[in-house]
Amino acid sequence: MGYTVAIVGRPNVGKSTLFNRLIEQRKAIVDDESGVTRDRQYGLSEWAGRTFNVVDTGGFVHNSDDVFEKEIRKQVKIAINEADAIIFMVDVTVGITDLDEAMAHLLRLSKKPVFLVVNKVDNGQRALEATEFYSLGFNEIYTLSSISGTGTGELLDALVANIPQEVVIDENTHVKPIPKLAIIGQPNVGKSSLLNALLGQERTIVSNVAGTTRDTIHTHYNLFNKECILIDTAGIRKKKSEKDDLEFYSVIRAINAMDEADVCLLLIDAQNGMNAQDVALFSLATRKGKGIVVVVNKWDLMEKSTHTARDYEKKLKEKMAPFTDVPILFVSALEKTRLLKVLDTGIEVFENKQQKISTSKLNDVMLKAVEAYHAPVVRGHTVKIKYVTQLPTMVPSFAFFTNFPDDIKTPYKNYLENQLRKHFNFRGVPIRIFFRKK
Repeated sequence: MGYTVAIVGRPNVGKSTLFNRLIEQRKAIVDDESGVTRDRQYGLSEWAGRTFNVVDTGGFVHNSDDVFEKEIRKQVKIAINEADAIIFMVDVTVGITDLDEAMAHLLRLSKKPVFLVVNKVDNGQRALEATEFYSLGFNEIYTLSSISGTGTGELLDALVANIPQEVVIDENTHVKPIPKLAIIGQPNVGKSSLLNALLGQERTIVSNVAGTTRDTIHTHYNLFNKECILIDTAGIRKKKSEKDDLEFYSVIRAINAMDEADVCLLLIDAQNGMNAQDVALFSLATRKGKGIVVVVNKWDLMEKSTHTARDYEKKLKEKMAPFTDVPILFVSALEKTRLLKVLDTGIEVFENKQQKISTSKLNDVMLKAVEAYHAPVVRGHTVKIKYVTQLPTMVPSFAFFTNFPDDIKTPYKNYLENQLRKHFNFRGVPIRIFFRKK
């Protein structure tokens, strides 16, 4: 299961600056390919070998200058219900305000771990002034400057102390796992309709009572010789006036569902195409190493000519680059067309993700590919790749042993990934490649 941390606080205390700093921690490790959208509202952070989701509630309060207490209080309540831990941010240059006290009161009532962070502490005098925030009633305060980054290390050490380390697969388990498929996507793309059409029955819609269960709904599907667990995040329907909340809820739900799933079925609306928020969900699922199937819903509403689907697919792949080896399906939940293909493809991607390639076969194929096209010479060094093996991890990962691991650049890494994809079926599955010293 994933671990989600929400950053709360009144406007202009520096939430987004801290948020950007936390998600950049991971940048050097995973996102060295360009074109990964960083959505301001959520991302993935890594510290000391632990990864966690970060959600910036500031991004969900619109027009933050004229935000009312009620609006922010609502955000805090959602964060308390939905996140595993909360960073509560205040500003040393302003001191304690009524809004800080109101938030502190709500947070003290919650059972979740709360990290009180006093921002803009960049000299000794301010460090002294920060001590007044102990009066908000939390055991510990963390002082930092989110602009320069000083002090973030202590906060992160405390934060990740609660997070379990990532699991390595035990090769000896013989139980055949059932694929877990999560239906994710923005509100109103037809997630409920798709689920209802697949199950052939109306699922209950969770009511808009405060504190609606945080758990995503799991349904065991076992029909037509297909077995899987469907994870649904569509169980929320809110009044129009609460649409900001809806967006915030749906984002956190999508992230939680993603963490539980093996494969994400990313649903997009045919008429709207793939917009920035869809690309953000796509890139987050990729960074989490989940299998992905892109499902274009409401295809029945599109005007079609001979090449409509082909041209549409080409446009989608441009947005998904560099990871384009992904199945794209055109369906209509309303007319129930090609829906079983969605499950078939999801299960197939799950199987691609589980495959283990023997070291001898891997070396046989990949060393030929290396022979056909050598890594470029760097600083006069001839880079030699001697050996390759698959690592025992949840995401298909390959270690290439070489004399100069630091000299292999992204284009060559992409070449190796393309060769792996050409010879072994990893359609819909992100691949990780590492270079190690031989």
